[in-house]
Amino acid sequence: MEIFSMETEPILPGKETPTASESAENLYYERCGMEVDGLDCMYVKYARVWIPDPEEVWKSAELLKDYKPGDKVLQLRLEEGKDLEYCLDPKTKELPPLRNPDILVGENDLTALSYLHEPAVLHNLKVRFIDSKLIYTYCGIVLVAINPYEQLPIYGEDIINAYSGQNMGDMDPHIFAVAEEAYKQMARDERNQSIIVSGESGAGKTVSAKYAMRYFATVSGSASEANVEEKVLASNPIMESIGNAKTTRNDNSSRFGKYIEIGFDKRYRIIGANMRTYLLEKSRVVFQAEEERNYHIFYQLCASAALPEFKTLRLGNANYFHYTKQGGSPVIDGVNDAKEMVNTRQACTLLGISDSYQMGIFRILAGILHLGNVEFASRDSDSCTIPPKHEPLSIFCDLMGVEYEEMAHWLCHRKLATATETYIKPISKLHAINARDALAKHIYANLFNWIVDHVNKALHATVKQHSFIGVLDIYGFETFEINSFEQFCINYANEKLQQQFNMHVFKLEQEEYMKEQIPWTLIDFYDNQPCINLIEAKMGILDLLDEECKMPKGSDDTWAQKLYNTHLNKCALFEKPRLSNKAFIIKHFADKVEYQCEGFLEKNKDTVYEEQIKVLKSSKFKLLPELFQDEEKVLSPTSATPSGRVPLSRMAVKPAKARPGQASKEHKKTVGHQFRNSLHLLMETLNATTPHYVRCIKPNDFKFPFTFDEKRAVQQLRACGVLETIRISAAGFPSRWTYQEFFSRYRVLMKQRDVLSDRKQTCKNVLEKLILDKDKYQFGKTKIFFRAGQVAYLEKIRADKLRAACIRIQKTIRGWLMRKKYVRMRKAAITIQRYVRGYQARCYAKFLRRTRAAITIQKFQRMYVVRKRYQCMRAATIALQALLRGYMARNKYQMMLREHKSIVIQKHVRGWLARVHYRRTLKAIVYLQCCYRRMMAKRELKKLKIEARSVERYKKLHIGLENKIMQLQRKIDEQNKEYKSLLEKLSNLEITYSTETEKLRSDVERLRLSEEEAKNATNRVLSLQEEIAKLRKELHQTQSEKKTIEEWADKYKHETEQLVSELKEQNTLLKTEKEELNRRIHDQAREITETMEKKLVEETKQLELDLNDERLRYQNLLNEFSRLEERYDDLKDEMNLMVNIPKPGHKRTDSTHSSNESEYTFSSEITEAEDLPVRMEEPSEKKAPLDMSLFLKLQKRVTELEQEKQSLQDELDRKEEQALRAKAKEEERPPMRGAELEYESLKRQELESENKKLKNELNELQKALTETRSPEVTAPGAPAYRVLLDQLTSVSEELEVRKEEVLILRSQLVSQKEAIQPKEDKNTMTDSTILLEDVQKMKDKGEIAQAYIGLKETNRLLESQLQSQKKSHENELESLRGEIQSLKEENNRQQQLLAQNLQLPPEARIEASLQHEITRLTNENLDLMEQLEKQDKTVRKLKKQLKVFAKKIGELEVGQMENISPGQIIDEPIRPVNIPRKEKDFQGMLEYKKEDEQKLVKNLILELKPRGVAVNLIPGLPAYILFMCVRHADYLNDDQKVRSLLTSTINGIKKVLKKRGDDFETVSFWLSNTCRFLHCLKQYSGEEGFMKHNTPRQNEHCLTNFDLAEYRQVLSDLAIQIYQQLVRVLENILQPMIVSGMLEHETIQGVSGVKPTGLRKRTSSIADEGTYTLDSIIRQLNSFHSVMCQHGMDPELIKQVVKQMFYIIGAVTLNNLLLRKDMCSWSKGMQIRYNVSQLEEWLRDKNLMNSGAKETLEPLIQAAQLLQVKKKTDEDAEAICSMCNALTTAQIVKVLNLYTPVNEFEERVLVSFIRTIQMRLRDRKDSPQLLMDAKHIFPVTFPFNPSSLALETIQIPASLGLGFISRV
Repeated sequence: MEIFSMETEPILPGKETPTASESAENLYYERCGMEVDGLDCMYVKYARVWIPDPEEVWKSAELLKDYKPGDKVLQLRLEEGKDLEYCLDPKTKELPPLRNPDILVGENDLTALSYLHEPAVLHNLKVRFIDSKLIYTYCGIVLVAINPYEQLPIYGEDIINAYSGQNMGDMDPHIFAVAEEAYKQMARDERNQSIIVSGESGAGKTVSAKYAMRYFATVSGSASEANVEEKVLASNPIMESIGNAKTTRNDNSSRFGKYIEIGFDKRYRIIGANMRTYLLEKSRVVFQAEEERNYHIFYQLCASAALPEFKTLRLGNANYFHYTKQGGSPVIDGVNDAKEMVNTRQACTLLGISDSYQMGIFRILAGILHLGNVEFASRDSDSCTIPPKHEPLSIFCDLMGVEYEEMAHWLCHRKLATATETYIKPISKLHAINARDALAKHIYANLFNWIVDHVNKALHATVKQHSFIGVLDIYGFETFEINSFEQFCINYANEKLQQQFNMHVFKLEQEEYMKEQIPWTLIDFYDNQPCINLIEAKMGILDLLDEECKMPKGSDDTWAQKLYNTHLNKCALFEKPRLSNKAFIIKHFADKVEYQCEGFLEKNKDTVYEEQIKVLKSSKFKLLPELFQDEEKVLSPTSATPSGRVPLSRMAVKPAKARPGQASKEHKKTVGHQFRNSLHLLMETLNATTPHYVRCIKPNDFKFPFTFDEKRAVQQLRACGVLETIRISAAGFPSRWTYQEFFSRYRVLMKQRDVLSDRKQTCKNVLEKLILDKDKYQFGKTKIFFRAGQVAYLEKIRADKLRAACIRIQKTIRGWLMRKKYVRMRKAAITIQRYVRGYQARCYAKFLRRTRAAITIQKFQRMYVVRKRYQCMRAATIALQALLRGYMARNKYQMMLREHKSIVIQKHVRGWLARVHYRRTLKAIVYLQCCYRRMMAKRELKKLKIEARSVERYKKLHIGLENKIMQLQRKIDEQNKEYKSLLEKLSNLEITYSTETEKLRSDVERLRLSEEEAKNATNRVLSLQEEIAKLRKELHQTQSEKKTIEEWADKYKHETEQLVSELKEQNTLLKTEKEELNRRIHDQAREITETMEKKLVEETKQLELDLNDERLRYQNLLNEFSRLEERYDDLKDEMNLMVNIPKPGHKRTDSTHSSNESEYTFSSEITEAEDLPVRMEEPSEKKAPLDMSLFLKLQKRVTELEQEKQSLQDELDRKEEQALRAKAKEEERPPMRGAELEYESLKRQELESENKKLKNELNELQKALTETRSPEVTAPGAPAYRVLLDQLTSVSEELEVRKEEVLILRSQLVSQKEAIQPKEDKNTMTDSTILLEDVQKMKDKGEIAQAYIGLKETNRLLESQLQSQKKSHENELESLRGEIQSLKEENNRQQQLLAQNLQLPPEARIEASLQHEITRLTNENLDLMEQLEKQDKTVRKLKKQLKVFAKKIGELEVGQMENISPGQIIDEPIRPVNIPRKEKDFQGMLEYKKEDEQKLVKNLILELKPRGVAVNLIPGLPAYILFMCVRHADYLNDDQKVRSLLTSTINGIKKVLKKRGDDFETVSFWLSNTCRFLHCLKQYSGEEGFMKHNTPRQNEHCLTNFDLAEYRQVLSDLAIQIYQQLVRVLENILQPMIVSGMLEHETIQGVSGVKPTGLRKRTSSIADEGTYTLDSIIRQLNSFHSVMCQHGMDPELIKQVVKQMFYIIGAVTLNNLLLRKDMCSWSKGMQIRYNVSQLEEWLRDKNLMNSGAKETLEPLIQAAQLLQVKKKTDEDAEAICSMCNALTTAQIVKVLNLYTPVNEFEERVLVSFIRTIQMRLRDRKDSPQLLMDAKHIFPVTFPFNPSSLALETIQIPASLGLGFISRV
């Protein structure tokens, strides 16, 4: 049970191989040895047993009748319904093994099974693998891993975090659990660990080992910045490329064994690693079986042959080379060898193998490929030759740097040495080929060793290794049809490892029994020491083999005979085959193996010709001789026969270098001897460590995912020792229960009087009654131990008791239900009878009433009928008479009427005929007109339709329909007008015609008169007649024109009316279309509006999500920046304290947090000026290599700053002392000293203002110079030059003005100084009076002369000061000129650097420029920091002196009196005057001295106790005090004071959080105060948005001089950091409680029962004294909430904290649920739902239901519901899919797979149902991640929350120690 990665090939059936069923039965009965005597009572009817089966190995069956002692046959029924008789063995009478109850099937630990035997193990593994898709299972101390042949999402970072810090039994089986256990034991027990992985080829050993190493690399981290964990993982691609190959059973089979030691320091961080290799399969280099490949590296080289750097290797396709084409399978599906080559080269680079060495390795590998293509030609049977200028050999020689002729000669010849002479002998073609292959194998083996050595050098720890964890990846047990030397060595190694495993298992069992103080006897387990002695003892197989190799004429046959003579019939484990004299059989722990002796000697010698090695050693290629410089001499003087080509040949790699001269040519170590030594060294290493075992199982030979082959699995289980663990466990007391668990599980078997307060005694009393045989159990200190099968017996009794109770409950319930039903039926029957009888009585009464009514009705009916008949006959007679008389009168009338109407008809008919003829004629005329008009109208209509269809018409109609209508209306109006004009014309014509007619008539009359008068004038008659004829003709023409005009007018009128009607129709259509378009537009507008609203809502949601993501990203970046800042601070501290000071060892606790992660993020206490180079430095580490000079400079600078800081602190203390002493002396000195101080202070004030102005001008100058870096910058006339001249001119002018002001001021001060005389007996209130008196007395001449002399001295002093000032200004001008010159030089240097960079390649150019820029900026920053610090020091000193001076002036001015004449002063006596003070109207400000700032921060922040402040004072008091101090600094317009106070405040908060960052109260207190401080800065900022809720008085308190928006952002970032720290603190507090309180603790007692557990005991789910419960969580939540409320935290912020807490609770609970199979049951779902309801109730009590906390528990709620709902039908699947919308598909499937019944009454989830769920959810797009991110922190916001508290009302309590500040 090692961490082997060695590949166990399957047992192939041979002639003597037993069948699977026989093997299973024999092994079971021979090796398990289970006692069934005490279990005979379990073989009853319906009991289930296992029987051997040739196909399925074991098959389940059910007893049809009870077994009685003495029965020879069992009546069984198989699961498929077939009955059979099972015959017992007449000798042993062994009964078939019993099957475990269904409730125990699928357990995490096989040792939890009641019946421990092979079929139970096989069935449990199959159920977990096939049904639950679980590949890991515990078997005691062994982790069984079944290869799923499918990528599973169970190895991510989230899974690693989930297993980190957990106990091995608390989580489901996993390789990470084994790795965590090893890591934890290493840290806890201070003992080295080993993980031993074993299994067949393709079982997943290498992958398991890689995941274990990945786990260590993730949870531990590295102790240095060298990323050792990355190098450890990077060694895998290299070793896989040179040591792995494709076999028939595995595409990536490890062909060597390796043991990797991962080293850790005292803090248990990875510092290095070391690798040892075993049994490299060298023969694969020269031979591959069918469908197999050579090592991956050869195919990677061939796939990359086209690369430019590989052109010199002259490679080609893999099918071209003999060494890569023999298997016929050069390509692996899904593997890109070219990409793998890139990965291999990257890994080599990461491990420090340079490009030159890499190319050297590839040259050697290419040379091996070309060497394989060297061909030989036979001269005769004993000699051969190589063709001249043979291309493969010449390429090989070129690559290796050796002479062609020399290599060709020694490939075909050998050197023989005798005692007297040495001669050269040719060799045959076969021997030459074997020698060529032996040389290739030897070169590859040495290259392999060289690479391993360089990998170890790269992984070597630079510091001392404290402990290590070893990962052993080696072959497992092997047996083939033909087994040779390789299988012998492998099985020998497995015997040693199996012995170590057996001893370890036995030791653990013994320790457990001794710990519990129970009597125990030695367990009889299989000891394979005799087999090991047979192999390695004196005169053992290996000893005889080495002895035979030393014999000159030794052979395999003679060695076989020695074996037979030595061991046959003397050792029970050694046998001889019946039909062979060249083989032997060894009975190993797993099986019998027959070894063929042929080839043992040659493989043990493993020789190669020395002359060929000498040729290679003389190579000009440097790397090649390196491969052979340390190896031992490989050739004996007798020149032994070289090794031939064999199927397998592996060489042991030496674990350490041999000492020079250790071996000689005569005594070369054999392969067997080397392997035995390396194996002994390995066993010593393993025995010195605590081992952990992983057994990898290959479920089938076809690589089908989740397919289980029982035969193959049981073969591997027998070979890997899992069944041996089961057998050892079964031989003792495999089942173990704590007393509390036993009581909880079997409480149903106890009566009330049996239950005592002492649980131990209760269990003892009950067990004595239940199990009579006391040997079947033992009572330990804390546990009860049971023999195999006893738990199943107890489970049977419990199930029977529960079944009987269920039957009794059913009986009672059914009787109660039947009684209820009978009573209900009887009551219903009585009611029915009553209603039926009443109904019948009512029916009879109704019948009587109806009979009587019927008789009455008949009487009246008959009377009515007779009377009706008479009346009818009388009426009929009268009617007949009337009708007859009327008929006769009507006939007469009709005759008269016919005659009249016939006449009328004739008249009308004749008229009708005439009218018909007229109408027909008229109709024909009208029809002709209509046809013609229709034809014309159709043409017009066609034109109109064409126009209407055109796009332009539609556009016009749609664009301007209303305009068109108006135009048409206007056109109609115009046509109407035209029509009216035509009518007027027509009427005019008619009038004209009538006048003309009248005229003509008058003329006719006149002519007639003329005719009468002139009858005699006949000549004129003719003319008159002609004129009349002419007039008539004109009249006819006029009439015809009139008619034509009338017709045209009618036609026009008709057309106009038609056109108007058409226009009206078109108008109607257009209106309809317009309405339709309006409707469509309205609909579209509505749809667009709705769509836009939806889009707006979606975009708003998306923007909110993006905002949250961006906020989260920013806060994460802020967190990372804070972490880097803290890291810088820590590194600075370490530099100051010297890194070689040893730190106490790190003890890793059981926490889910990794030891390499920074637990908290703090900001360092550096100032803003110091922060700049830090931020500039961090990216440089990523973008360019670290400049050591820069690093040393920074280190020196940090040290200087620390020293300077200390010196400044000391100087400050001295200055304060001097100031106190000076203040005391001042009271004794004359007042003239005050004038001197005033003078000095004014002088400093002037210098300060000048310094500030010069600094601003210098900044402007630098800005102007840095705007452009061209050579013309400093030229005359350039902008920078002009700016410089302007600055100098302004400085000179300002200097002159200042000089004049200083002279005037100095003269005034000196005059006052001379006037003031010392008067010690007067107080300061009368100083002004004294001054005026002295001035009055100065009228004396002597005094005036004295004043003149004083003035002259003052002028002299001022002149000297003026000269010194002038000199200082000249010095400043010189410094500016020097700075300009330095800028010129910098510019030139930048240009030179740019020119140099342009000559470099792009990547190097970028890297060089970045490196230079980082160096330059860092130097500049350091210089600027120095300047700034000097200026700050000067400014601080000047300000301090200025304040002293201002205070003195204030004291002097208090005593001055206004409006008092000198005479009054002389006459009136001088008396002290007491002026009463008025009560101040406070402005909400606090005044403090600059030197008291540190004291303020210390008392208010650093040493403040949150608990006292929170309880006794108003919430947020420190924030209010700080803000009121800021207000006063703002009122004074002192920017330096504001900046200093805010910076000190921020750094002080960071410092106190770094010091007490794990205290929730402290973090909560300062989060609340930081937010309140931020709100105050906003509320009183003067911005309108923040002043809405202020009172007028509060608006008066707004800041007036400074805009602190930037500091608000800094405080907001600080609040975010504090919030994240608060979340981490509460997470650390809640983390240990969540799983215990939410999952393990039974809040509802008795709902869930405890199932039997195995060796890996889980944390007890029964509430002990130290166990957390749900009440513990709620109490902790109450504590958190009350603390936050006491601190006055904003309600919205409290909601966000509560939401985060609930998310952590839900995520951690769900993650553990998904990783714990024992928690996935119906009863646990009820417990979870109850616990969640209690949390919701807590939210309601605190009025936090709208905080969003409940929604964070939705995944957990749905998981609990999923555990409780029905899981059978398609409707259930649909309901689950719709219900579990907050769970991902992977989580739903995982819960269903893990669902485990706790009682027999529950049913398992069918695989088909899970597949139905997967099919229904296949379209759901969700994250494939299984676990929730428990570390996720929601982005926090700080909504503005103004305070109604008036600042002027705030009182400062004396307890804060802030007496040095005063209210203003």
